[in-house]
Amino acid sequence: MAAKRNKSKPFNIVVVAQGGRLQYEAALFAASLRHFDQGFKGRLFVAEPQPGPRWPDDPRIDSAAVRKLLVEELGAEILPFVSHHFGADYPYGNKIEALRALPEGEPFVFFDSDTLVTGALSALPFDFSRPSASMRREGTWPEVPLYGPGYGGIWKSLYDKFGLAFEPSLDLSQPDEYWRRYLYFNAGWFFGACGPSFGARFEEYALAIRDDAPDALACQELDPWLDQVALPLVIHSFGGGRPGPELDGLDGDVTCHWRVMSLLYARESDRVVEALAEVTAPNKIKKVLKEYEPFKRLIFQSKGERARALFDREKLPRKEQAIRNQLKRENLWMR
Repeated sequence: MAAKRNKSKPFNIVVVAQGGRLQYEAALFAASLRHFDQGFKGRLFVAEPQPGPRWPDDPRIDSAAVRKLLVEELGAEILPFVSHHFGADYPYGNKIEALRALPEGEPFVFFDSDTLVTGALSALPFDFSRPSASMRREGTWPEVPLYGPGYGGIWKSLYDKFGLAFEPSLDLSQPDEYWRRYLYFNAGWFFGACGPSFGARFEEYALAIRDDAPDALACQELDPWLDQVALPLVIHSFGGGRPGPELDGLDGDVTCHWRVMSLLYARESDRVVEALAEVTAPNKIKKVLKEYEPFKRLIFQSKGERARALFDREKLPRKEQAIRNQLKRENLWMR
């Protein structure tokens, strides 16, 4: 039934782009969405920060070819937004402030620009009344200090700060004081029922944590983790939580959050690499993406295949840093 509701009421998709790397990532995302989900009926927004005091340089898309490809060929809508609170000092805040510019009352799915669509995204049964986010994460935050507080004390202090019930957020199948017990997401994708409402609360919580954190966070680093600290609180406040198995296609066979193109070649499945080749084959896509040197070398000059040949996907190093180090030794680490 949920899938049928999605068909009768399309949702919007939003990614962020600005001058430099992100504009080419957004173009690749848009191209992959159009290639693999021709049934998508919603609006594709490419949110673009505007010049202002939070940006020392103009942050807008600076490639005319990228802008033309996005708008004229791929049907994206450029969505300008103003950086009131974050900007260059915390560019991850783009995903927070961009949501305020989305259409009021319309469901949305946010994706980091370094995501490849590999299947029919619009066929997934999103329940926008119960927001959620990506579980493809590691225990990156908090770093529990030697003498405490522990995970429970740190997270509970945040729920208490915003008047949220802590106990319902716990995964009781996980041991006490193990990071997976506590609601924590990767902010690479998340969704909700209304962009401006979600964004307003996300902004409120993030600023309150940044500017007036509970004492339990005294030893905690919030850069770059601020968005991922605030996100579970926002989702919980709207009645959401961990995604169910019906959304396994996200970070699965429908989308891939590749993060760094060298890592895509090193560790993602054959299907993802094949999908990337399909999406980037048309000349109208290729000629634009080749403006960006890492894409040019990895995708179109076979450096990606060299990187892939270094690793056995069935026996990858346990730590990502080991993969990075090997790629760097071979001069194949490119963002």
